[in-house]
Amino acid sequence: MSKGAAIDLGLNEAYNDLFSTQEERDNAQRSYVTDLTAAEISDFPNHPFKVRMDQSMVELADSVKQYGVLVPSLVRPMPNGSYQMVSGHRRKRAAELAGLPTVPCIIRELTDDEAIIVMVDSNLQREQILPSEKAVAYKMKLEAMKRQAGRPSKNNSAPVGPNLLGTRSNEELASQSPDSKTQIQRYIRLTNLIPELLDMVDNSVLKEAGKLQMALRPAVELSYLSEAEQTALLEVMEGEIRTPSHAQAIKMRSISEQGKLNPDVILSIMQEEKPNQVEQFKMPKARIAKFFPAGTPAQKMEDTIVKALELYRKRERAMER
Repeated sequence: MSKGAAIDLGLNEAYNDLFSTQEERDNAQRSYVTDLTAAEISDFPNHPFKVRMDQSMVELADSVKQYGVLVPSLVRPMPNGSYQMVSGHRRKRAAELAGLPTVPCIIRELTDDEAIIVMVDSNLQREQILPSEKAVAYKMKLEAMKRQAGRPSKNNSAPVGPNLLGTRSNEELASQSPDSKTQIQRYIRLTNLIPELLDMVDNSVLKEAGKLQMALRPAVELSYLSEAEQTALLEVMEGEIRTPSHAQAIKMRSISEQGKLNPDVILSIMQEEKPNQVEQFKMPKARIAKFFPAGTPAQKMEDTIVKALELYRKRERAMER
């Protein structure tokens, strides 16, 4: 890896630790930097962002081995004297792979909810984030924001963000995130999927060969099914080697809400032909245009041809008698 590429990696990591508010900048000034061994740093509990041994990690480890860790990780001190990683799990792992004895760290006092918010914000800048990672991260941050906001005012039925009069926590979350409020709500719904179905949604990004992929929108609809219904659907999907379309997922959700969804119904829905699976027959318009007045709509041409073929078939059958 070139020195320039290594610097770019460092700048990307540095961007992950930038804070925008004055309160956070003031807090940063009360922090200090020191070197810690990997054994002194525990992972963030229920950390939603996976540290994968992919090509990006190999490149980061090579960079760290050659140039060291360019940007410190962010940790917070714990009551037992150890430290908890807030931002920098990948840098810590890269340092371990590179054989470095210590990792440079910014030590900062943070409450549980402050740590969650910083952890999520610093990781949402990654180039590739899986749907499952966003799902858990957004849910964790939203719950932390609601706890920070406290009880709602009498005139507002939903919690409001701190120092944002009249702004609901989910709207505040959207204003701080790369996704819209609606898209964030979709991601959070994914946390209701069983792990096997959630893995299929992740594979729409990873695209691992031989594994099923499922788009976000049908997955959101399926998240409303019970765990037993999702398990039954999983068995059908594996047997049919396909995932449901958005329309099929909506249909399953509707039948589930009626209390009538069972394995037989699921199989019946899954065996329905999807619109994009229907074989299409196309013919150049120039070959048939001479048989129709100029400006005849394509649909009318198709209907006329079908009728003509039906008449032709009737005549052929009559001649065979």
